[in-house]
Amino acid sequence: MEDRRPTGNLGPGTRVEVRSGYGTSWARGFVVADVDRDSDQYLVRRVSDGHVLPEAFDSDALRREDS
Repeated sequence: MEDRRPTGNLGPGTRVEVRSGYGTSWARGFVVADVDRDSDQYLVRRVSDGHVLPEAFDSDALRREDS
């Protein structure tokens, strides 16, 4: 399986998958909403309803969505 985790920063608007559960699966349907460059954490927005999730994610919990 291809590793699509970011090697650099993901910018706002980038479609991503979010690690779910115990790190064994990935959920699709999110975009980066905002980036805190100081802490290297990301806020993500659910594409289906535009809701920004309340929890910030570390870069290792995100990967670019496969097109």
